[in-house]
Amino acid sequence: MKMSVLDRILLLITGLLAAYQIVVGIDKMGNLPIIAYTIAFGALLIAGLLLIILGFDVLDSPIVVIVSTIIPLCIATGLIWQHVALLRTPYILFALTGFAVVVLTRLTPMRNKLPVITLAVVHGIAGMTIFLLPILTSAQAKTPPLFSLVGVGGALIGIGGLLLSFLKTGKPILSRENLLKVLPGLLLLMTICFIIGFMYG
Repeated sequence: MKMSVLDRILLLITGLLAAYQIVVGIDKMGNLPIIAYTIAFGALLIAGLLLIILGFDVLDSPIVVIVSTIIPLCIATGLIWQHVALLRTPYILFALTGFAVVVLTRLTPMRNKLPVITLAVVHGIAGMTIFLLPILTSAQAKTPPLFSLVGVGGALIGIGGLLLSFLKTGKPILSRENLLKVLPGLLLLMTICFIIGFMYG
């Protein structure tokens, strides 16, 4: 499917917002969360630029899948480090192991569904972490109410990742054409939620 001018504009705005978040939006945090969020929004910036330059066909590349896996894993790791001290080490181990398995299954030719299942599990756990943790901490008044928007961003990134995973299994929830129509807007909305949530949370 050919990418429209509007799609490229939405992706460009997404990339600019991700760059803003790297430069301005993650100061006054601990070292590991700053590193994790910088990597996450840097990967989002790179993914957006690859889509703008190479079009939607780049989604079939294993490199893009690997880059897009970095985003939820790093954001989830940063959130855990900031808000659930007890799970810091286990979650870092999960993130590193999950990323390594995704890389291995993407770069090694496989005829089975293991690469897609691995991707769905890793994206699902990271996405649920990003979705639930900010909403729970906001509901418990441990963080400001607007921090829950990070959870909304997590829901959007989880939905996008799972839709792409089901598409690659041959059992799509949305057709490829419809998914690609909503993907640029979904990425932009997700990024806006993250920025507002981190800024005012």
